[in-house]
This record gives sequence, structure tokens and C-alpha cells, in this order.
Amino acid sequence: MHYIFEGHDTVKLAEDFGTPLYVISEERIERAVKTVKDAFLSAGLDIAVYYAGKAFTNKAMCRIVESCGIGLDTVSGGELFTALSAGFPANRIVCHGSVKTSDEIDLAVKNGVHCIVINSPAEIPVIDSAAARLGTTANVALRVSPGVDPHTHEYITTGTLDTKFGLMPEELIPAAKAVHEAKHLNFTGLHCHIGSQIMDDEPFILALSIMLGHVKELNEQGIRVGELNMGGGFGIPYLPDEKEFDMYGYAARFRRTLDRLCVEYGIPIPKIAVEPGRYIIGPAGITIYKVCAVKDIPGIRRYISVDGGLNDNPRPALYQARYNAVIAGKYGDGLPESEARISGRSCETDTLIDSIMLPDAQIGDIMVFEDTGAYCYSMAGNYNRLGIPKIVLLHADKAHVIKREQTAEDIASFDEIPDWLEG
Repeated sequence: MHYIFEGHDTVKLAEDFGTPLYVISEERIERAVKTVKDAFLSAGLDIAVYYAGKAFTNKAMCRIVESCGIGLDTVSGGELFTALSAGFPANRIVCHGSVKTSDEIDLAVKNGVHCIVINSPAEIPVIDSAAARLGTTANVALRVSPGVDPHTHEYITTGTLDTKFGLMPEELIPAAKAVHEAKHLNFTGLHCHIGSQIMDDEPFILALSIMLGHVKELNEQGIRVGELNMGGGFGIPYLPDEKEFDMYGYAARFRRTLDRLCVEYGIPIPKIAVEPGRYIIGPAGITIYKVCAVKDIPGIRRYISVDGGLNDNPRPALYQARYNAVIAGKYGDGLPESEARISGRSCETDTLIDSIMLPDAQIGDIMVFEDTGAYCYSMAGNYNRLGIPKIVLLHADKAHVIKREQTAEDIASFDEIPDWLEG
């Protein structure tokens, strides 16, 4: 049998579009968005959802997000420009970034985004000045580091006190007062984000409790928090034995905690927002490779090398990310399996999967990596001058390229030779 992804034969996709190949399912994106919305609605909360574009962004993705009726979280001028170029409504865009250049701030202010999330007190006068120069008022929120350790990988932990992200708790009230005193800023609320790939809801509930305490502090200062954005970080199962994040259970527990603490603190319930990225796009994507070499070292290891690697998926090299993979043309056939290491083609160790049980692999076999929609294309690079693969979007029985592959000519086109090296 062949491995089928959302009704499409992956061997046929490899034949039609080549490898390596990113594949994204529009239906899976839509189902994930619906799950987030429905979970909170079932708990009696009509929340605002902003897709975290850093997980995967291009113009087609922006159109899909817009069609789902949710907002977009951007973290750079490049992501914001892409969204605006795709016609995404600026008033549904949240602009993040631990470092925002003056050009990025101007782009956000000029286009009237939903809000700019302030990461440090130093940004307050800069954004105020930009709004004054552009003759407008900028909506801003304050990001707070709640001091919560979600027990995920240290490289994707962002909500502890030792972090570049967000205000320290003691900076919050002075920063909020500075925003209120600024002539060209409008305070919309608070934001936090504790990390990524979190499978247990306990850290999220702890963060909510802490953030509602900050809402109470501001309320006592006469500063109203209209929106409380709790960020994202909902994990997905990458391996067959891993559990799914219980979105419905989390939403119900979230609502109970919200109601109890708002009554206890005597504060109105703010508008709640979340920013899922990986949860929406991760399971919606696969990467298709071709087996290029099989190397058996008797008594030691079998290596299966594919035509992609850390240039199109740097996550295993960056923080030991794990994936499941299948041989697409031998899927579900009950063939004997043996242990192998999957290696990429980069001139490094470039281990994509350290150890996996697979049927006997032959050169030319098609291999599919599951759940690669998040942080693969968005982190891809040109190490060894390798091009970033094309992306194909699936919709019902249709498959369409939404980003062409980079060629060697594309990469070399950015090079310039100084006149003293001209022959």
C-alpha cells in the first residue's frame, strides 16, 4: 500500500512535484482552527484566535487564516509585509518581536494593526514617537514574563524570569502608566507566552492565575485591561505513542479558573485571546523525501540517507526534535522492519531521526516525515548552498504549488563581486 495524506497518494505527489517537497493540507488547518474555537465556545468563551505566523507563513497561508475568520500574529516586518501583501486585514494582526526596528514599527503603525505588543519599556517612547510622526494613535499591549517554567526544551521556553521576552513583573505598573501618559498610544491589554510544545495544561493555568493577578494590580491603578492574550504553545504528538493536547479539557479548566479569580479579585472578565501556531499548522504538514543511499555497518548501524536534511528541517539539529517517518510505497504492508538512522544530505552529521524501525529501504524509495508543518519551512536555510524545497497545498482533490523551490541560480543571484575581483 501507499501512504495516503488527506486523500492524496504521497508517492504520486513525489512523482508529480519532485523531492524534497513540503506538503500542506488546507483541510487539516481548518479542522485545527475549528477545534480551538469550539473548545472555548463549549466552555462559554468566545475568544479571539491569532494564528502564530512564525510557525509557517506565506501569502497562501495568510489567505487560509483569513478565510478561517481568525487573526494573525506576526513577529517581524517580513511577516507583516507578507500578510499585508496578501490582503490580510491589518486590524486583525498582532505585531510581536523582542527587537523591533524603526521600519517595522512604522509599518505596523502606518497600517493600523490590532496592536503592537511592547516587549520592553524602551519601546514605549519609540512607538509613541512613530505614531506622532505618522499622525495617528497606535494600539499597544504589554507583554509580561509570568515566571512560569513549562518544562519543555530550554530553547523554546519563553515565560521564565530569565528571558529576553517581556517585562519583569515589577516593570508592569510603571510601563502601563507610561503608556497611559503617552499622547499617541492606546493601551489594549496584556500578553504572555510561556513556551512551545507544551502537552500539559497545568503551566497554562498557572500563567492565567498570575496574569489575572496583574490585571487586578492594574485595575487598582485605574487602568483597564480590555484583552488578555495568553499566547500559544499547545503541543502536538510527534511520535505514535505521544498523547494529544486536550484542548476541550483545557478550555473548561481555563473558564473555571477565569470565573473564580475574576470574582475573587473583583475584576471584569477581559476578552481572552490565544495564539496557536504549531497546533494549527504542525499536523497539517508533511515532508516528502527520496532515499538516496543505504549504508549498512555490520553490528553497528544502518544509515538511510535522503535528499533533504537540516537545510529544510533544522529542528533535530537545533533542539533534538523527534519525528515519525514511513516508507510511502511500503506503508501498512506488514513487512519485516529493522532499526535505522535517517540522515540528511548536508555535509554535517545531519541526523534527522536517530533511531526508527522501518521496512527494508531501497534507493529511490519515497519517505514521508509526518507533522512537519511547523518550524521547518520557516526555519529553513541555504547551508551548503542547498535550495529550500517547494511547497504544495492540498485542497480536496487539488494540489497546487504555493511556493516554488529555490534553485542554485536563485541563491547565486544575491552574490555580488567587487570591481577589484572582476577578471
